[in-house]
Amino acid sequence: MTIFSKIIKGDIPSYKIAENDQFYAFLDIFPMMEGHTLIVPKVEVDKFFDVPTEYLNAWLAFAKPIAAAIESVVPCNRVGISVMGLEVPHAHMHLIPINSADDMNFTRAKLKLEPSEFQAIQAKIIAQLPATL
Repeated sequence: MTIFSKIIKGDIPSYKIAENDQFYAFLDIFPMMEGHTLIVPKVEVDKFFDVPTEYLNAWLAFAKPIAAAIESVVPCNRVGISVMGLEVPHAHMHLIPINSADDMNFTRAKLKLEPSEFQAIQAKIIAQLPATL
């Protein structure tokens, strides 16, 4: 069982942004930028392109309002998307508020936020989401 499956199951706490029957979105605890959110499928699959085809369109549809919510509360030019999958053997998507391409440079030092900062941005993003995803 991957760390993401443990987060989805509730065995490891997270700053949950949204959830439906297929996906779970939560703040990255090692963020590139404030508001950096991970979206993972509830099915445990290592590689993005091994995820069942029916999930791929649904994944973007689930991510779209989350990206809009992030963009509305985090000062940025746009929300970038990255699928790398090297850190955890469970397919996942990064939604990262960006102002330049360098903001998505995963070799840069990560932000160090306090729990209260995570909770504040979590609340702001959730407040901008539609009632159902």
